[in-house]
Amino acid sequence: MFKPVPVAIGLRYLRAKRRNGFISFISMASILGIAIGVAALITTLAVMTGFQREIRDRMLQMAAHATITADGVPMENWRQAVSAAYADPRVAGAAPYVETEALLQGSRRQPAIVRGVVPEEEGKVSVLGQKMIQGRLDQLAPGSFNIVLGAELATWLGVGVGDSVIVTTSFQSTPMGGIPQLKRFTVSGIFEAGYQEYDKGLAVTSLEDIQRVTRMGDGVTGARLRLHDMDLAFDVARDLALRLRGPYRVSDWTRDNANMFRALKMEKTVMAILLSLIIAMGAFNLVSSQVMLVTDKQADIAILRTLGLTPSGVMRVFMVQGSLIGIIGTALGVVGGVLLTLNLQHILHAIEAVLGVQLLPEDVYYITGLPTELRIEDVCAIAAVALAMAFAATIYPAWRASRTPPAEALRYE
Repeated sequence: MFKPVPVAIGLRYLRAKRRNGFISFISMASILGIAIGVAALITTLAVMTGFQREIRDRMLQMAAHATITADGVPMENWRQAVSAAYADPRVAGAAPYVETEALLQGSRRQPAIVRGVVPEEEGKVSVLGQKMIQGRLDQLAPGSFNIVLGAELATWLGVGVGDSVIVTTSFQSTPMGGIPQLKRFTVSGIFEAGYQEYDKGLAVTSLEDIQRVTRMGDGVTGARLRLHDMDLAFDVARDLALRLRGPYRVSDWTRDNANMFRALKMEKTVMAILLSLIIAMGAFNLVSSQVMLVTDKQADIAILRTLGLTPSGVMRVFMVQGSLIGIIGTALGVVGGVLLTLNLQHILHAIEAVLGVQLLPEDVYYITGLPTELRIEDVCAIAAVALAMAFAATIYPAWRASRTPPAEALRYE
């Protein structure tokens, strides 16, 4: 878009030594401001994306990608549903489950979700067996009335392996009024998922045992699915529900946790907007340096105009010069941000070693490191925003330079 002469002159102005050293200082401040803003934005978004991925992965380790439940009644044909699910090549695993709200009582009381599972099938839809820190999942034999608790739930109830907890699931209507349904379970294991919703709010027992407690007969709450591609969760569950031809309700992990993921996305967007102000500050410095450069080059502009350079050509000269400052700052910021992101964990360890403290202690935080995920689309978007700001910052100074009258500029030379 630029003619060779304006490009050559703009490059010469960029390399030439300024008569006013303050202009050079402002130009360097512009480059550093843009570079720091780009690097900070790249690193921050990478960390926030990493935390989102970590939370999602920990949540989906225990949760199903999709579930199919009967509409308000127990699902009686769950065996047919599981068989139909395995007929779909997109499904990696399927298992029935019973889920109910209950009040657990040990030394103290705590409400929780009690989930009944088939231990042999649970490994196909979750990694619960791998998260056991005490006991084993296969100890949930039918008729044993054993129960596995989350680590925080067990601590809150004040129980350990071998202790008993009383599970109150619902109230049964009788002529004497409502009578709670109570059952004593033995704690056979404790798991730690690294996600508070499960560690403090989930208890797992045998499918047949919870069916007996809730008097569901052979029915279950529904079927849980794990897929090869979790982004297809809703489509797969909907197709399965249509094949079963019944009043079924379909849900997937994105809908079940929509509020949380929406909040995380909003937080990331707001943080990106706020950190973009650093880039905007560098762009404002670029405006200042360009205005001062135009004032300093009044005589040069007049000479170029008398030699035949058009006002648009003068405008392009200063737009080239200012845009190159933005390109240099953006390039430095991208390189610095990528390097900082890739080495952030080592930097964190170095700071902890120097200060002698643990910045993310395990007894306080579930996530004790700084997970990062560097996405090329985020880097490209940040670079594009920085270049756009730098380009916009050159328009007014360049326009002002093109409006300089040659006679007025040479009057005092």
